[in-house]
Amino acid sequence: MKHVVTNPYLPSWEYVPDGEPHVFGDRLYLFGSHDRFGGKVYCENDYVLWSAPVEDLSDWHCYGIIYRREQDPHCKGKDSHMWAPDVTKGPDGRFYMYYGTDFDNRIGVAVASTPEGPYSFYGEVRYSDGTRYGGRPGELLRFDPGVLADDDGKIWLYTGFCPTDPWFQTIAKKNNVTIAAAGSQVAELGEDMLTIKTEPVFLLPGKDNAVGTGFEGHEFYEASSMRKFDGKYYAIYSSFLSHELAWAVSDYPNKEFCFGGTLHSNGNVLAPGQRPTYFWGNNHGSVEKVGENYYVFGHRQTNCHECSRQGVAEWLNFENGRFFPAEMTSQGLYGKPLPMDVTYEAGIACVLYGKQGAVKTTQTNRFSYPYITQDGTDRENNPNQHVANIRNGTVIGYRYFDLSGAESVTVTLRGLAHGKLLISTEENGMPIAEIPISFASYQATARLNAVCTPSALFFRYEGIGHLDLLNIRINSKET
Repeated sequence: MKHVVTNPYLPSWEYVPDGEPHVFGDRLYLFGSHDRFGGKVYCENDYVLWSAPVEDLSDWHCYGIIYRREQDPHCKGKDSHMWAPDVTKGPDGRFYMYYGTDFDNRIGVAVASTPEGPYSFYGEVRYSDGTRYGGRPGELLRFDPGVLADDDGKIWLYTGFCPTDPWFQTIAKKNNVTIAAAGSQVAELGEDMLTIKTEPVFLLPGKDNAVGTGFEGHEFYEASSMRKFDGKYYAIYSSFLSHELAWAVSDYPNKEFCFGGTLHSNGNVLAPGQRPTYFWGNNHGSVEKVGENYYVFGHRQTNCHECSRQGVAEWLNFENGRFFPAEMTSQGLYGKPLPMDVTYEAGIACVLYGKQGAVKTTQTNRFSYPYITQDGTDRENNPNQHVANIRNGTVIGYRYFDLSGAESVTVTLRGLAHGKLLISTEENGMPIAEIPISFASYQATARLNAVCTPSALFFRYEGIGHLDLLNIRINSKET
């Protein structure tokens, strides 16, 4: 890496969830939805695109807006929202983007001559008789499209949405669509990249039909994505747990998938019985091989709601055809402990919970819970993501730092509080430093004692009032 990169891996003012990473040529492209900071609903902004050279995943470049909702003649103006796109290279060498719009039960398609676009509207997926894919009576909602251009020239389209909450039946009735927890579906596309060539069939089981399948407890919920590694097909999806990205494997792209395991959790829950240590919510992403390494891309929640989501990524251990769970870290794509003598935004925390613990983001509020946020409004510059509303019992954690030769830690704080900030290398470990907190905004430095390297750092506040943690810096003895 030429530069230090953290999680989130894009600038902290950028909110691109539902990430679909694809290597085209010598660059890794990240296609995704586009949330707005402080948004009221999902995906309020138009699609943007970021990419990095495969040899340096710290060097991200933004191409700006590559596709606007008004380009789609079926969108309903500024109140329409484009959800969770995926992109593949077609047989004609062009690049095709598949996306959904609200609960319209349709899959739009845009096309470009290069991965970075710009993209133009191409059509909507349809049956051979011209009926819209999703337009048959009682047809299941075509949601979160994933697309795979296979080595044999076949093109596969994956969709699915499987909630059981009765609230979604109200949504279904309002939008005249059918929603059921029956599982994901797959169909083959023709060479025109629009026409359904084979009837859709069920692929991964949902909550209603998972008994005896091996998917119990990790049933399909949403976020279909398909990858092919070493001749095998890997279905990446968001399970019924919501915070979890899981995987399944098969010798075929359209049948006989077996549950594999957990890939990523934005609540830091990687095994049954673990308590969440980050305010969790929905998750959506996929896996890509970059060089000789595998990475999982997902997203996390910020700002006390689910509509300002940010992309996060982790290195994956892949052995003998099997993926192993990746914990959520602050180092992310950097792939090694973060160096000292760099000032980091406090918002790169990968552990965050209050005295009440970590709950689903939609159950939090800005008065009782700590949260990650930024000052101001949605923008395209001036990152300043921090941890806000730190109260008694709040824990903030960072994984991992290179602490070899570390002498002290400096924090920048603001707020009205009186107490102490305890610093340790384990979540519930003995403090290795302590910072007194007074009723003022200030910068403070504490000497670190008995540190190991590499190590996590955890900050626990004990006291009254509330404060914000703006940034942190680990200082070496040479500083």
